[in-house]
Amino acid sequence: MHQPLLSLRAALVFLLAALAGAGAGALTVLTGAGVPQSLLYGVGVFGFAVGFFDRVIGPGHACAAASDAVAAHGEPARVQSVGE
Repeated sequence: MHQPLLSLRAALVFLLAALAGAGAGALTVLTGAGVPQSLLYGVGVFGFAVGFFDRVIGPGHACAAASDAVAAHGEPARVQSVGE
């Protein structure tokens, strides 16, 4: 059986980032900027949006571990943040 090239989460992250980049590029064109400048803005927004949506969408490993601990022990586990 064939494995998918991307997971559903990764495909969603890239789709939303592409939509954000296309929106930024379209808005830049509407302001009267040239097409090359609009493409640069769109690509830049795409790059930042990938990182943003990667952090925002779906539970990370720490959240999944916390929900497993609640199911196993019946009480919420304290999840450490990155700075701790």
